[in-house]
Amino acid sequence: MSKKQLLALNKERINHLRKLCKDAEKKGSLPNALLKIAYEEKWFKLFLPKAYDGLELDLPEALRYEEQLAYIDGSLGWTITLCAGANLFAGYIHSNKAASIFSSPKVCFGGSGAVGGVAAKVKDGYVVNGFWRYATGAPHLTHFTANCTIEEDGRPLLNEDNRPVVRSFFFNKKDVTIHEDWDTMGLVATAGHSFSVKNLKVPFEQSFVIDPAYASLKDSIYQYPFMPLAESTIAVNTLGMTRRFIELALEIVTKRQSKIGDAAYTIATERIHTAQQKINQLAELLYQWVHTSWDELISKGQPSKKNTTRIADKSRELVNQCRTAVTAIYPYCGLAATHPSSDINRVFRDIFTGSQHGLLTF
Repeated sequence: MSKKQLLALNKERINHLRKLCKDAEKKGSLPNALLKIAYEEKWFKLFLPKAYDGLELDLPEALRYEEQLAYIDGSLGWTITLCAGANLFAGYIHSNKAASIFSSPKVCFGGSGAVGGVAAKVKDGYVVNGFWRYATGAPHLTHFTANCTIEEDGRPLLNEDNRPVVRSFFFNKKDVTIHEDWDTMGLVATAGHSFSVKNLKVPFEQSFVIDPAYASLKDSIYQYPFMPLAESTIAVNTLGMTRRFIELALEIVTKRQSKIGDAAYTIATERIHTAQQKINQLAELLYQWVHTSWDELISKGQPSKKNTTRIADKSRELVNQCRTAVTAIYPYCGLAATHPSSDINRVFRDIFTGSQHGLLTF
């Protein structure tokens, strides 16, 4: 099966997934039937190499995939994106350790990017204590990832610019305490609960640094800077959800034409199409810069700072335009769109929950 075929989902398949996603909203997490499809399709392994039974997609391909999943459902797209991004850490973990973990078809990393813990360095590893929020997909994660400051002999280690040394860690699910505190208006099924560890002893092999210089795998994706990858993946999730919102809004406005009158209908549809056009233009530019940066990586060994800055800026601009468009369009959808069980209401809630992600807020 080619990579292009992997991205193709017909209408029947999309409708089936959306039905399962409605069940996920009620359950508060992805149900087993949906997880089964994710494992079979290797969605959590978008970036992983074929040696780990992954899809081995490059970044531009993965972004198209993630946008389409978010268009199907916000919680689905968000969960796959963040967990596939966390599984990417396989390329920074000691290769022998990674091979034993990521050969499993159900392996799923996830966690927090915040520095919420302290790891005390001891003779044969670290003793870790900490609490971290917003581990997307917590109920089905096999491993939790977290960032910690490092201490040695009771004192914090400092780097050359006198700032605390921070390293990333991963913990087996059995070693963490999950705090079921995810209670948000949207992205309900992402189940981004908090987690903690207390006096957990881990070997050195469970610590890693997310940086191309420390990559244990040589695939191109592990040489790509992590920040523009993370920024663009969050942006295309917002894009996918917004495309779905606009689609639903047009359907609603069309059905309301006889009620609101032709003049109001014309105004509403023109504004929706104008917003859609602006979003499409920004999305095209974002994908253009990602493609350019990826080509630079392949040809020169790394993308230029100029293009990674463009990706950061365009990601934020796109997300901001999506929020602006949804806010402007929502009033045309009538009171029925305020009902929590309606499709458009769920998409609205998902967009404005995802918009709180700190990566693209400022």
